[in-house]
Amino acid sequence: MAVLEARKQVAPSPTKTRVKTGVRRWLPTAADLFVLPYTLFLLAFGILPGVFALILSFANFSNGTPQYFAAGLQNYITTFHDFRFASAFANMFQFLLISVPFGVIGVTGIALLLHMRTGWFASAMRTIYFLPGAVAGPTSVLIFLFMLDPQVSPFRGLLTAMHMDQTIIVIQPSHLPLLFTLLGFFVGAGGWIVIFYGGLKGISTDVLEAAAIDGANAWQTALYIKLPMIRRYVIYLAILTFAGNIQIFTEPQLIGASFAYSGIGTISPTWSPNELGYYFAFNDGNFGAAAAISLLMVAIGLIGALAIIRATGFFRTDAAV
Repeated sequence: MAVLEARKQVAPSPTKTRVKTGVRRWLPTAADLFVLPYTLFLLAFGILPGVFALILSFANFSNGTPQYFAAGLQNYITTFHDFRFASAFANMFQFLLISVPFGVIGVTGIALLLHMRTGWFASAMRTIYFLPGAVAGPTSVLIFLFMLDPQVSPFRGLLTAMHMDQTIIVIQPSHLPLLFTLLGFFVGAGGWIVIFYGGLKGISTDVLEAAAIDGANAWQTALYIKLPMIRRYVIYLAILTFAGNIQIFTEPQLIGASFAYSGIGTISPTWSPNELGYYFAFNDGNFGAAAAISLLMVAIGLIGALAIIRATGFFRTDAAV
């Protein structure tokens, strides 16, 4: 024991060394440089206009010039109690219930069908589907006007068989969500079909050959192998379709104005919330109420996108899925 006590006294005590930690400098990487332009555009054309709209929603425009924060919540109360508010949002939600499932299922189904075929036929069909997307939105609406007129439409026989021999019958208010869905699908689906097809081409041939060896036919391979591997494309399409269709404006505005000019005024000039905001701003001069409607649409879009992301686990890694 005496020897052990002596060793403890002789042995030097361990000294604590301090590690000097300096401030770590941030150095931009290649990924940061790629994200920078998007960040600047998002700030300039997304976040800052949103903040400005929020400020305008509390402004009073009774004197023709904005009096910031003078209206309080009056603009929100004005829009909520407007007699056109409920019908505009009801039309929008009815359009969403038809257009979002139709768009997602249609694009996914066509992309899977094209991937089943190889050779010149699939390439030609991809080009055909993509061509309507090369036409600008307002131009496509004007072309669609001819399709709705039973007198000059190439689908006159089909419209007549459906007892739609007059334009006023074709564009009844109950038909508008479906008509706008068809217009939006054939204009925008082509680009997404090309994107989905590119994702499908990225699937390893070893995986597809293994499925064939296990006895899976073409339909089973499409549903149980290909579709799960492009699920993020499908989710992303659903998010963008939902967010974009909330802002529907061009289709009802141009079609309604065209038929009103010809004496067939069946489409309300405030059919959608976007049109109602336009009416508040440029007919009534109440930019505060228009800003309130725009913020409400942004909120609906964000809530819908977050709900889809939450329900589908969009940001989970492949290992977690």
